[in-house]
Amino acid sequence: MLILLSPSKRLDYDSPVTVNTKTTPELIDSSTELADELRELTPKQIASLMGISDELATLNHQRFQDWTAPMPDDATRQAAFAFKGDVYLGLEAETLTAKQLEYAQEHLRILSGLYGVLRPLDGILPYRLEMGTSLKNARGKDLYQFWGTSIAESLNHQLEQTGSKFILNCASNEYFKAVDKKTISAEIISPVFKDKSKNGDYRVITVYAKKARGTMAAWVIRKKAKTLKKLQQFDGDGYRYDEASSTAAKPVFLRG
Repeated sequence: MLILLSPSKRLDYDSPVTVNTKTTPELIDSSTELADELRELTPKQIASLMGISDELATLNHQRFQDWTAPMPDDATRQAAFAFKGDVYLGLEAETLTAKQLEYAQEHLRILSGLYGVLRPLDGILPYRLEMGTSLKNARGKDLYQFWGTSIAESLNHQLEQTGSKFILNCASNEYFKAVDKKTISAEIISPVFKDKSKNGDYRVITVYAKKARGTMAAWVIRKKAKTLKKLQQFDGDGYRYDEASSTAAKPVFLRG
């Protein structure tokens, strides 16, 4: 089973990391091409393009100015530890053992606007570039056209390498849209997490669902889950599989 996650806007390059291993992103040449184009933008253009404050635009403008490949080791951090949004609060990469991280390196992929696809231990520089950004580039009108089929081709290669029959899509729609599904050679499973509302019905509450995706990813890594039947046993964060509302492609997990 190959797990997909989205990155997060929030980054952490300060807290200690006990893992020394760093690998190089597979699509680093394409990342460098993107960084070269982004380097030409002014802070004002970045603010408009990304819909962010002038302060954030200035910060990210400097990041693109400083971009270099090969990336300096002392400026990078492993992707699974660099991202600190809700998904990564659920993943808790810092609690994974060396063996579990080794397994994650083969069975977990993080989709990225700048890097395309990342392994957990790929060293990355701090950046902000959401996949849905309408950045006109040499390959097309936006990042979806820029990445084309390259992300799906990378995933197919890893599916073959690990003998995985399923993609567990725990990424957001914005990021999973970058995966050319016609190219993918595996069944895609997209879990749904719902919480009980005050009215008694079950709804997707985004902040909880994001954390649950990371929690499920960590659970699959620890259990080395390979089948849908095993996935149905997921009970992290108090969620339970609900057969009545589930389909094979969209297993539903309820809480409350």
